Amino acid sequence: MSNIAGKAYAMNVVTPIRWYMAWINKVIFWVAQKRPSTLKGLITLSLIHYARWVIIGRNQFPHLSPQQPKEKLNYSYMLFFSNFNGSWAQYVDSFTFAIPAGLDLFWKWNIRYPKSVPLTPFHSYIQFNQIQTDHYYTAYPLATANDIKAAKRIKDALIGFDTQFGEAPADQFLKQYNALLRSLQHDLGDMQMTPIISLAEQAKGH
Repeated sequence: MSNIAGKAYAMNVVTPIRWYMAWINKVIFWVAQKRPSTLKGLITLSLIHYARWVIIGRNQFPHLSPQQPKEKLNYSYMLFFSNFNGSWAQYVDSFTFAIPAGLDLFWKWNIRYPKSVPLTPFHSYIQFNQIQTDHYYTAYPLATANDIKAAKRIKDALIGFDTQFGEAPADQFLKQYNALLRSLQHDLGDMQMTPIISLAEQAKGH
C-alpha cells in the first residue's frame, strides 16, 4: 500500500512557490531553526517521527544527462517530508491544532495556500499536492514512535535490574522482578498492525 509501512505513514507534499518569493521562506526557516520555540507545539505530538521543509529553486532540479531536455520552470517548490503514526486525517488535524500559525507562516507564500483553518480547504490543499510514496522502509513497522521509546525504557530498566539483583537470592530476585514488572506496566504492549479507522482513511493510503 502506498505511503504506509506497518504503523508508519510517509507524507510527501510538493507545493509551488513564486521563485522570487522563495527567499522569504528560506529566511523563515532560518529563524525557526534559531528559535525552536516557533515550533514548540510539535513537541507535544508524539505520533510524529520527524518533519522537514526544503526549498528547491526552479533551477536546482537535477539534470542527469545532456540528452535530458532542459526544463524551464515558472516556480520554485517547497517540499514537505514527514513520517508519523496514525491516520492521514489525524496527523493533518493534529498538525493544524498544534502549530496553526507556524503552518501559515511556512506555507503563506505558496501558490493557492488556503490557510490551515478551516480544516476542509487545508485538507484539500494537502491532498492535491501530496506525492504518493511507492517505496517506503521502516526498521520497526509494527512499532509506533511511543513503542520505541517504551522499549528503550524497558531495556534500560532491565540492565539496571540485572546489575542490582542479578546475583540476588531467588526469593529476593522474584520479589524485585515482580516490582519491576509493575513499574513497567505502562511500557509493556503488543505490537500489531494499526486497525483501519474507516474505509475513507484506508483509501487515502493507496
